[in-house]
Amino acid sequence: MKRRDLITLLGGAAAAWSVTSRAQQPAIPVIGFLSSASPERDAGRLRAFLHGLSKAGYVEGRNVAIEYRWAEEQNDRLPALAAELVSRPVAVIAVAGQIAGALAEMQSRELQAAAPMLGLKVEFLDASAEGDFDAVFAKLVELRAGGLVICTDGLFISRSEHLAALAVRHALPAIFQFRPFAAAGGLMSYGGSLAELYRLAGAYTGRILKGEKPGDLPVQQVTKVELIINLNTAKTLGITVPISLLGRADEVIE
Repeated sequence: MKRRDLITLLGGAAAAWSVTSRAQQPAIPVIGFLSSASPERDAGRLRAFLHGLSKAGYVEGRNVAIEYRWAEEQNDRLPALAAELVSRPVAVIAVAGQIAGALAEMQSRELQAAAPMLGLKVEFLDASAEGDFDAVFAKLVELRAGGLVICTDGLFISRSEHLAALAVRHALPAIFQFRPFAAAGGLMSYGGSLAELYRLAGAYTGRILKGEKPGDLPVQQVTKVELIINLNTAKTLGITVPISLLGRADEVIE
């Protein structure tokens, strides 16, 4: 039985697990890359993954091959796509685009604890499918919410543009963890760099290809945190962003 290894990205950390298969290993190593997104949506993050892989000495098409499987935002396709890769002679499977919903629960608890200290009242609204978004935003209008914090969840990440459009339509200041939300018109994003996360995963994949055991590799947390402010959206909402905050931003979208 040949050992294969699995890299997965969860909540801003990179970790590794082992899987097994009877498949014959090819002359050059093959990486299986499984994403819940599409090639277009994941293009920038994929470049970061390949950059990290190159730092470990592996270049696609030269001394390593990659088999890609894209779920195209349809997460119910992931099990079948994963099974396809497991049946192939791949040495490592990198899984991208899935964020554990335990994470959202942790953020909710922290928001609940912080709100009284800031003199704020927090209402928690749940959305388990994209079809729930309109009802959630209608409820926010009914509550006369002064702002929206979107917790980290795979569904919300894959629908960043839709959420940003709804926030703009309802004139609601909103913040999410990742840049695509702010780039699509959301007011702000603040969180770990996805590009840095993918770069780390690429580097880990290379280390495993060189023979390091996944169990010996530490879980790494992304330390690069990005603040993105969409100044156009702020102006549309009539919000004046303090110069001190603009000065701390990693990117200001104008």
